[in-house]
Amino acid sequence: MSKTIESLAPAELWKHFAALNAVPRASKKEEQVIQFILDFGKQLNLQTYKDEVGNVIIKKPATSGMENKHTVCLQSHLDMVHQKNSDTDFDFATQGINMFIEEDWVKAKGTTLGADNGIGVASIMALLASTDIPHPALEALFTIDEETGMTGALGLQGGLLDADILLNLDTEDDDELTIGCAGGIDVTIGGNYKTEKVNPDSMGFRITVKGLTGGHSGMDIYKGRGNANKLIARILLSAADKFEPRIKTIDGGGLRNAIPREAFAEVAIHAGESEDFTALINQEAELIKKEYQSTDPNLSISIETIVTPETVLETAFQYNLLRTIAACPNGIYRMSPAINGLVQTSNNLARVLVKDGEISILCLTRSSVDSEKMDLAKTICYNFELAGARPSFGGSYPGWAPKPEAPIVKLMSDLYKELFNAEAHVNAVHAGLECGILGTNYPKMQMISFGPNIRGAHSPDEKVQISSVQKYWPYLLETLKRIPERN
Repeated sequence: MSKTIESLAPAELWKHFAALNAVPRASKKEEQVIQFILDFGKQLNLQTYKDEVGNVIIKKPATSGMENKHTVCLQSHLDMVHQKNSDTDFDFATQGINMFIEEDWVKAKGTTLGADNGIGVASIMALLASTDIPHPALEALFTIDEETGMTGALGLQGGLLDADILLNLDTEDDDELTIGCAGGIDVTIGGNYKTEKVNPDSMGFRITVKGLTGGHSGMDIYKGRGNANKLIARILLSAADKFEPRIKTIDGGGLRNAIPREAFAEVAIHAGESEDFTALINQEAELIKKEYQSTDPNLSISIETIVTPETVLETAFQYNLLRTIAACPNGIYRMSPAINGLVQTSNNLARVLVKDGEISILCLTRSSVDSEKMDLAKTICYNFELAGARPSFGGSYPGWAPKPEAPIVKLMSDLYKELFNAEAHVNAVHAGLECGILGTNYPKMQMISFGPNIRGAHSPDEKVQISSVQKYWPYLLETLKRIPERN
């Protein structure tokens, strides 16, 4: 399969992408990929080292005639989001990604592809290994844990890099030049609950929500896609208006930065009401599927009988918990009043696990305005505190303030128009990029982000467009050729 991928053009980039995707590289479990990159740099006899948090830096001298140009840092993150469909048998800890080509796209079989940010990593590897591509002095910065906390960028010390310009290769639309992004904060809700014995004349049911489109909890949050955790709570509350379903477990979503696609609930209901209960769930399912038929055409909501649970949530806690989940802000909180079409603040209710006497609820709150980010995060906490849960914050990172006047922005904007006879969209995005964090220790460094078309990031639908990579690659190479000389 990798031979097929390697046969694509540009061969030097796809070859390294295939090699990279053979290495497990989940966020916070990057030991194998860190060693892979360290070995790669050392085999090229380039200055290669790992900093104290696990980032890898590789430095390559300028090619002949380009020694006086500004040094450029090429930056991408090593980790990838690990998501798979529930019916896909795959072990991310031991297996490489199973890739295939479908028309103009490279995809993965039932899992995330890792084009985010593997295409960027592979691009840098190709440049480091090249012997015939002209470029100024390069500093390759491979950061870790971008997807679940940006701890690599947060831990990078000042003074390790000498570059004047940073090219972040982590944008997912090939006609965009990104010069700003949102910051974020992790909101974690924990707690315990008491259980009760189930009425002996009860029946057990499992309610399943699956097939939602999902996607990136920043880049795709404005698209109005269904959130499995919100929908499962809605279904259970609708049933509670006429029956008394007693909850055994709720298990929905996964990673903070992925819009949740699946959720499951196990409940008990009085046996004499089972038919009416099933009919109501199916009726509610049809209503929801109609509401989401445009954004989530593959949405499936089903109900099936299971072994009757022995214990369920205590009544008062169940009442408060469902209403608290229903009331939790999700999706767009506020659009930017200054930048047309830009989401300013949002929240993703990413994970809900209610099981064995414990609850765990994970949110990722984003905003390009730090004070509003914190206000929304506190609002979420207040909401869950009313239900007796224990909220906490973690993983806060700053946004990246746009600097449209930076020389690299003009250089790349003009070059885009020259190469493609069109205007590049210079913008800010509602997603977390590492540039804002890196800029705290390197405030004078010019920064810009770009990349090829990637769709469905953070979901098993992730794919990268072959023709777009073929557009992006010469754009990157020509940018390096045109980096100006130092004054």
